[in-house]
Amino acid sequence: MPAVHSVIDTPIGELTLVAVDGSLTGAYFPAHKRMPDAEAFGPRVDAEFVEAKRQLSEYFACKRTEFDLPLNPKGDAFQQKVWDLLRRIPYGQTRSYGQLARELGDAHLAQAVGNANGRNPISIIVPCHRVVGADGRLVGYAGGLERKRFLLELEEPVEIKTAKLF
Repeated sequence: MPAVHSVIDTPIGELTLVAVDGSLTGAYFPAHKRMPDAEAFGPRVDAEFVEAKRQLSEYFACKRTEFDLPLNPKGDAFQQKVWDLLRRIPYGQTRSYGQLARELGDAHLAQAVGNANGRNPISIIVPCHRVVGADGRLVGYAGGLERKRFLLELEEPVEIKTAKLF
C-alpha cells in the first residue's frame, strides 16, 4: 500500500504525518532537516490519522505523556535501537547522547547515537527532543532548536515550572 499523509496544526507549526498500512512512518515540520521529498508522502487522506491527531492534541494540551500509535520508522538496525531507546525516555526527562551510548553498551557511540537521533523520522512521538548535550545544552533538532525548547518546556515537571516563578 502506498504512503498517505495529513497535515495538522500544532502550537509550533504545521506537522505532516505520513503513514503506510496504518503505521506512522514520519512526522515532519516544514523545513525539517533530512525530510523526504513531499511526493513520497502520497495523497492527503485526513481520515487515516484521526487517532494520531487526537493523541497529539492531548499531548500539546498536557493531557498525554505517552503515545500509543502503530509506528514503522524506516532505518537501519542501529538507528532502530536508538529510536527504541528514545521511546523509553520518560516524559519530562532528558538524556545525553553519551548516556544513550552507554545504554547501548559503548560510551564511544555517542556521535553515532547523535547521528541516528538526527535521522529520527517521527518527531515528537519518538521523542528525540529529549536528548541534550552532555552539559545539558540544547543541541541538534531536525525541527529547529526553538521547537525543541518549546517541547521540553511543555514537558517540564510542575514543580520546576513553579520554582521558576519565584
